[in-house]
Amino acid sequence: MSERVFIDTNIFLYADDPRAKRKRASARAVLAELIREKRAVISTQVMQEYFVNACKKLGFTPDRAALRIRALERLDVITIRPTLILAAIELHRASTISFWDALIVKAASTAGCTRLISEDLSDGQVIDGVTITNPF
Repeated sequence: MSERVFIDTNIFLYADDPRAKRKRASARAVLAELIREKRAVISTQVMQEYFVNACKKLGFTPDRAALRIRALERLDVITIRPTLILAAIELHRASTISFWDALIVKAASTAGCTRLISEDLSDGQVIDGVTITNPF
């Protein structure tokens, strides 16, 4: 089985941000490969964060952002449940990462992902068995 890779919200946002030309190109290349190979994993948290930030930071209308969410639901989506929230709280308390980043990491590890593509954590860092990769 191919390596499953968790994708953080910022990668999707950069892929849709015309102001971030270099990062947009990198994000689109990473997404195209992982989606084509059916290795992309996200969580309901990523979908929610994308919607809010696409409207707030990218100026998308709610309808336009919702279209993107409909496309994201075709990926492997991990549902954030109370047990995952509690595990993220423990990871947050035991480390220096924010609760929201801990929730992303726990979703990735629960999904069996070996890598997390994100700009938000340190490239090469391993947290809960998941290696962080910054594509930028």
